[in-house]
Amino acid sequence: MRLKKAHVTKYRSVRDSEWFEVEHKKTIFVGPNEAGKTALLQALQQIGPPDGVRKLDALRDYPRSEYNDITTGNVRPQDVTVAEAHFSLEDDDKAAIPAEFREATYVRGRKLDNSPWHNLEGGPPSTTYGSIKKDLARLAAHADSNLKAPAEGQPAPVSPSTELNTITQGWLDAKVIKGDVATKVEAWLKKVLALVDEKNQDEENRHERLSYAIQLDAKRDLALKTLDPRTPVFVLFSNYFRVRPIIHLEHLAHRIETNVLDDKWYDYGNECLLRLLGFSARELSNLGKAPEPARGDAAAFQKYRDQLDQRSYQLNAASVRLTEAINRVWVPDAGRDEADRLRIVADGQYLKVVVEDELGVEIELDQRSEGYQWLVSFFVVFFAESAGKHKNAILLLDEPGLSLHGLKQREFRQTISLLAETNQTLYTTHSPFLVGPSELDLVRVVEMSDRTVGTKVHTTITASDPAALLPLQEALGYDLAQSLFAQQQNLVLEGLTDYWYIDAVAQLLRDAGIVDLRENIALQPAGDAGKVVYYATILHAQKLKVAALLDSDAAGDQAANQDVLVHTLGNKAILRTKDAYTGAVKRPEIEDMLRSTLVTLAREKLGWDVTATAAAQPARPIVDIFNAESPNFSKYRLAKAFLRWTREHAAGDLTGDERHDWQTLIESIKAALN
Repeated sequence: MRLKKAHVTKYRSVRDSEWFEVEHKKTIFVGPNEAGKTALLQALQQIGPPDGVRKLDALRDYPRSEYNDITTGNVRPQDVTVAEAHFSLEDDDKAAIPAEFREATYVRGRKLDNSPWHNLEGGPPSTTYGSIKKDLARLAAHADSNLKAPAEGQPAPVSPSTELNTITQGWLDAKVIKGDVATKVEAWLKKVLALVDEKNQDEENRHERLSYAIQLDAKRDLALKTLDPRTPVFVLFSNYFRVRPIIHLEHLAHRIETNVLDDKWYDYGNECLLRLLGFSARELSNLGKAPEPARGDAAAFQKYRDQLDQRSYQLNAASVRLTEAINRVWVPDAGRDEADRLRIVADGQYLKVVVEDELGVEIELDQRSEGYQWLVSFFVVFFAESAGKHKNAILLLDEPGLSLHGLKQREFRQTISLLAETNQTLYTTHSPFLVGPSELDLVRVVEMSDRTVGTKVHTTITASDPAALLPLQEALGYDLAQSLFAQQQNLVLEGLTDYWYIDAVAQLLRDAGIVDLRENIALQPAGDAGKVVYYATILHAQKLKVAALLDSDAAGDQAANQDVLVHTLGNKAILRTKDAYTGAVKRPEIEDMLRSTLVTLAREKLGWDVTATAAAQPARPIVDIFNAESPNFSKYRLAKAFLRWTREHAAGDLTGDERHDWQTLIESIKAALN
């Protein structure tokens, strides 16, 4: 299953995060220090915590300024849901549960007293007495009519209606038919089946309908029981967790056994390493102290040899596994500047983590780069905490790659993307280099502008605190500075959403072999139609090829008719959406070129249903319809949803008219920049 949205309340700085959506693969949380990003991840981990993770504690975790509500009893920990998550079911999950609930959403949460809860949203509603009362009465009356008279001298049998009245006495309409209640009704239905006239199809259908209805709750319980162990493990990794390059086993075993350190995280990475190896610190320490066997004692020698070989082989197996995992993701296709082989070796009471370079020289882990040390420590904790369930683990990374150089962080983005291919990944950062220019739709802004309000998570790129947006501004500024004059061919667009639509659709058509918008054409969003002329003028002054794409609305007309723009680019290089669009809208915007797809997408994914109006008013711009009928409409949210859609669909999922219009537009762009 996949996490699709979450909500955190009453956890440290988070009073109410509000619901926020989670991307299918990678979600990025940005915000300044002290915004509550770490608290957010810690709370989310409680949805599916690995074994050994610290439990919730009202004293430590409930918002401190409100803790008096706990001590006075005004708030009970068992009533406070700290973290709640909605999961979408994947094919293997659906196959394992009753068909009625395969399209439902699995909801899971954890309360402040550490009690978990779960339910299903969607599927048939629970059967209530009120929903079947009439059918039960009619079936009972039909059964009464078929009840045979008793033989002479025999007492009259209890009628089905009388039995039913006894069973349902005192029931309210809202009573849910489940558990013992369902068992009693089911037993009654089985008993009266013999009294249902098999030639009476209406009553046969009624009996079948009732039997199905009272089984729904049992099916729901079966679905929940099946999905419970399938909940992903949430593996939280922080920069505080670090595998030490040299471990004294006896000392570590003593600290663990006596709990001598108040700060458990000091040894947490090492404990995870030992769990991964399959040994406790005490076991490895004792193996290192195994006495030499007496000369000539073959049995003792064999036992001594087996002990040391077992340790050696398990260390070797763990080394191979870690090396393979790291080499899959560390600086892919960019020239590996770190050693290729990781080794875990034991020497008496010392356990060492070393890296073997290309010359075969072994170097302690702490002499390698901070980034490589971070990655080794991450995989140790990941494999240990997921305990064989890493294929069904969600990664929560707190400030990953913080110690890396800025440009190295840009490369490390690829590492995180590769991790996210197999494990849904959520990570926090305030580094502009860990947010790609094409990843703005993956960003959630975390801010705490007022401590009385607490930490908030915004699903749109907005915040009242400018510091929360600083990483995004810096990321865009850096990318713009790198790309503005880097390409000979440039297409200036009105805004960011135009950039997303063109980039995404171009990739779909490229993959389908329909038309190829060359990747060396730089897409430059200007911010709005009025700024297009400034971008075009600056780029043209650098002797670069420039074209501009404008919507065919009033703002686009005004920009297209500016003398400066016409003089700079010429009419051929000023492209309008109406020149490629073949629909009924007279002044189409770029969204109208995806009208059918966006209407369906908005209804299914965003809850904005304008299907009827769009069909009845085909000549009206689709953005106008959304604005009029969807109070919370946002062009940004619509474009963002489309980006998600393209990651899971192909060009063939667009309508024929949409493919034709976009092919025409892309060919016009290429012609204008030749």
